Amino acid sequence: MGRTLDEMMSALPEARRRKIEARSAELVAEVEGLKALRQLAELSQEEMAAVLKIKQPSVHKIEKQTDLYLSTLRRYVEAAGGKLELRVELPGKGVMRLEGVGDLHA
Repeated sequence: MGRTLDEMMSALPEARRRKIEARSAELVAEVEGLKALRQLAELSQEEMAAVLKIKQPSVHKIEKQTDLYLSTLRRYVEAAGGKLELRVELPGKGVMRLEGVGDLHA
């Protein structure tokens, strides 16, 4: 019979185990697409549609799009309970946050 993941991890040296756990946390923190974001928020397309005051097929369409208005993306993220932040990294200038981009009320 095969070994469990816990058995395999416990057999590794502590430093290696910490490195694997750190990388695992990085991967979990990455969300691939709006559908995954909605699922992490534990919302159905119908529930998301109700919050956004649109119909369910429109949520499906938004999740399939690869090019969105920032205002649409911001509304979607906020409907899922999140906050959208835009970061820009310029060579030699570091990382900065853009404020008010995609905010229809700004």
